[in-house]
Amino acid sequence: MYELITEYNFTLTEEDVLQGQGIDPNRASSKLYEDAKEIIEEAHSLLKPLAMYKIVEVTGFEHHKITFEEGSFEGPLVGRAMAGADHLNIAICTIGSALEQRVQELMAENPIMGVALDGAGTSALRRVSQTVEDIISKKACELDFSLGMRAQPGQEGWPIEQQRLVFSILPAEEIGVRLTESCLMIPRKSVSFIIPRGRELDSSVAPCDFCSKRNRCEWRKEKQSS
Repeated sequence: MYELITEYNFTLTEEDVLQGQGIDPNRASSKLYEDAKEIIEEAHSLLKPLAMYKIVEVTGFEHHKITFEEGSFEGPLVGRAMAGADHLNIAICTIGSALEQRVQELMAENPIMGVALDGAGTSALRRVSQTVEDIISKKACELDFSLGMRAQPGQEGWPIEQQRLVFSILPAEEIGVRLTESCLMIPRKSVSFIIPRGRELDSSVAPCDFCSKRNRCEWRKEKQSS
């Protein structure tokens, strides 16, 4: 049985909107801050945050393949990130389609505000998925499980085609999300992810550990130096 999450409590800030655009708030101009502030109220009026997740029991693990009743995930990322898992938390989150429809309208009328609104949507989706992660983390803690890294089909080392299995496990249409033939999600501001949990799980791994660009990634270098 899956859990449906409909209650969220967050308020976007100017910094959220800027970060959603890929802008460092510490380097943003006053005009960018003004645009971000102006778009927040409209952004909140367009958000329809919904999410669902399900916990499945792992029945087998071999090399790059982890098996459960509904099927199996395969790939190098799966093999390294999910080894030792007893269960998998499988989730789909969205903010709905209204915001991105408004972004399309603004791109024709006022592209600067369109980009700002899109950034607000990106940050809102992060807040929604973080809410789900917090719920998953609390439940794992109550049961004395460790959590592994959050992973998504389409990341390096995990074929995006395995998104189809995620959508066969969760009735995503109930929160208005569908999968295209190329395994992209509609609405675009949607995300799916898996978080393994277990008592013998290595909880020290992180997404950067599995990325081939990790040694030349400017974001990672900046984070390490901070």
